[in-house]
Amino acid sequence: MSNPFGKSNARHQSELLLRELGINSLPVCPFLIADKLDIEVKQLPSNNKGVSGMLLRYDSQFGILYATYLENPGFERFSISHEIGHYSLPGHPDIILVDGIHQSRAGFISYDKYEMEADYFAANLLMPTFLFETALDKAGVGLDAIEKLAAQCNTSLTATAIRYAQHAPEAVAIIISTNDLIDYCFMSDTLKEFRGLDWLRKGAPVPGYTFTHNFNKKASNVSDGVRKDGDTNLQHWFGGDHEIEMLEEIIGLGSYGKTLTVLSTSDLPTIEDLDEEEALMESWTPRFKR
Repeated sequence: MSNPFGKSNARHQSELLLRELGINSLPVCPFLIADKLDIEVKQLPSNNKGVSGMLLRYDSQFGILYATYLENPGFERFSISHEIGHYSLPGHPDIILVDGIHQSRAGFISYDKYEMEADYFAANLLMPTFLFETALDKAGVGLDAIEKLAAQCNTSLTATAIRYAQHAPEAVAIIISTNDLIDYCFMSDTLKEFRGLDWLRKGAPVPGYTFTHNFNKKASNVSDGVRKDGDTNLQHWFGGDHEIEMLEEIIGLGSYGKTLTVLSTSDLPTIEDLDEEEALMESWTPRFKR
């Protein structure tokens, strides 16, 4: 039996909802969607920092409460969309609303399958593929592109960066880190397909000899939203045998307490190039009789 929890199901359900509501342009407004679904939306008290939002059910009525303590409108819209995901995705209400209330931790920080699917739903709802890819074609590359897309979609830098990495045709990666530890990393398909790379895992240390490692040593870089960039190489971040130059762009995420790093390169060899290089090396390798 196929697993109903995942990216494809979230994408299908979110785009189905957009079509049903006749929404076909950016930005997508989750407040409007909730209103059309007869879901009342209210803010949580500003001192409530334990959750990103809540979905509530009383009889046949639904409500959404969303956190505002980060003072990040993009994240607030994502949190509301996450709760709309719990409302819309098959099976979610019956599982998560047994007691009539569900507390969420949106933003790709949970490994719970329902939270993950609601996160993917939210990202697809606010940045649907059929609209986002058109915008991406005109946005450029790297952090500048992410900022342009975030402004166009009214989404947070973090959510936009993840979506960017999932759809960018170039070799790019986005990394979210806290202090000296990796929270998560998303790589474009082009970079994923490059042989011999080590994947960055949650909880792994930020690699030394990177701008991000030094950037995170100064807390004010993060809290003040400082932006920096410099040249790095693929090997520093992902190991492997190839010292390929990359641009490392960094921005502190303010009250979120995390750092966004964007890595990009246009110099990644193709698989054919690597095969030719390996064949050449093999042809030059001395062979000795035993």
